[in-house]
Amino acid sequence: MNVLFIMVDQWRGDCLSLLGHPHVRTPHLDALAADGTAFRRHFGQASPCGPSRASVLTGMYLHNHRSLLNGTPLDARHTNVALEARAVGYDPALFGYTDVSLDPRHYDIEHGYEGVLPGLNPVCHINSSWEPWFADLASKGYDIPANPQDMFRPQANYPGADNKGPTFAPAQYTAEDSNTAFLVDETIRYVSANQDTPWFAHLSFISPHPPFIVPAPYHDMYDADDMDEPRRRETPELESEQHPWIDYFVHNQAGSGYSVGVDSADNLSLSDRDTRQIKATYFAMIAEVDAQIGRLVNHLKESGSYDDTLIVFTSDHGEHLGDHWMYAKYSYYQQTFHVPLIIRDPTSAADAVRGTVVDAFTESVDIMPTILESIGATPPRQCDGRSLLPFCRGTGPADWRDAYHAAFDMRGPAEALDATPLGLKPEDCVVHVLCDENYKYVHFATLPPVLFDLKNDPDEFENLADLPAYQNKIMEYRGKMLSWRMQHETSALTNMHLTQDGFVELTQ
Repeated sequence: MNVLFIMVDQWRGDCLSLLGHPHVRTPHLDALAADGTAFRRHFGQASPCGPSRASVLTGMYLHNHRSLLNGTPLDARHTNVALEARAVGYDPALFGYTDVSLDPRHYDIEHGYEGVLPGLNPVCHINSSWEPWFADLASKGYDIPANPQDMFRPQANYPGADNKGPTFAPAQYTAEDSNTAFLVDETIRYVSANQDTPWFAHLSFISPHPPFIVPAPYHDMYDADDMDEPRRRETPELESEQHPWIDYFVHNQAGSGYSVGVDSADNLSLSDRDTRQIKATYFAMIAEVDAQIGRLVNHLKESGSYDDTLIVFTSDHGEHLGDHWMYAKYSYYQQTFHVPLIIRDPTSAADAVRGTVVDAFTESVDIMPTILESIGATPPRQCDGRSLLPFCRGTGPADWRDAYHAAFDMRGPAEALDATPLGLKPEDCVVHVLCDENYKYVHFATLPPVLFDLKNDPDEFENLADLPAYQNKIMEYRGKMLSWRMQHETSALTNMHLTQDGFVELTQ
């Protein structure tokens, strides 16, 4: 069996037309889901990119792999999906990036936090220097800027761009020459040359991560005037009253700006026009990726590989798009952790339930065991997740989880080694989230907790944690979170027992 593992960056979980989004149209992903399985309530386990991808690629929760921030090394003792696939005969190939920070005790550090996951063959490694793509552009006659980010500046003086917002004008490159198209070209070239043996391709797109820009003809696919207003309180000050962390981040936003040369600290000054255009451009970036995925899937069908290929499509984390007065992915809100997941299981066992949309809570830590089971490899004990193949085959387990769990480190947006938010100690900066059908509970080491009643407050505006009527509920969910942590501590050796005759594997 072949494996096509597609990951996008910063794609919100609600942004699929098959899930009923009022604006987004994703016909190619819809078609993939109709021939596979979509997961409506799928959630990432961490944020930002590095920690989230560490969870996806190791199958581990943040509190176990401990790669807390972009740049925090991933301990080399942990295996990963590529190493495990390699152990059963695959040569996993990378097209794009993994944002894994390698353990400096075991590896030479060449690319900072933009390292390549051990076990992956970097056939086309893309990092912030964009070297392979820029080389392709140069061969086509493009002028390559000294500052790589300048390639993502919109066309200057573009006709009709006046009063359209700073992200309306298209990119300097064509849709055929975009980095998204380039990665698909490279993937097609690779799989075409490897038809005689099972292949494993990890394809990782930067879109729809900012800077928010897209080539023509996608740039005007969505009209800003049709976009909904962000879901937020009337003012940033009212939003900030919810919790000290929200107050801090709303007024100290950092990370990639929505456009090249823009400071994230200016997010609060965006006009309504600019906010709507950013959303329209973001949806257009999704449309471009959807079209390129469709081109790749069509190639697999034409080459005869499709029916022998497991296809997994997901994202590392989401994007706020102005909701709660935020951009990026540094909060405890659903916008940070809700991400898409589509799996196309090629086996006949999935035929009877193709087109199913699963409503159970699934997590990114489930992806590694799913891929490994598909290719006949045993998921290692470190995996906190479980295979999703039973859902793809119509036999979802009766003992499945009833909530999702996530975490992030509040130092992420600070982007400075000597900075911690709110004067906290580094060890007090990790935040844990537990969310089920009814309530979301957010636990801080030293700050007050957060509790949302999701049935009555789906947009997460009212923190109930201070109300006397909810103190029993706080204790209930605090206990659930403690039990979850106890049940998911690192357990590589804990179910083994040494005897004079060797070791005995204890029943789990």
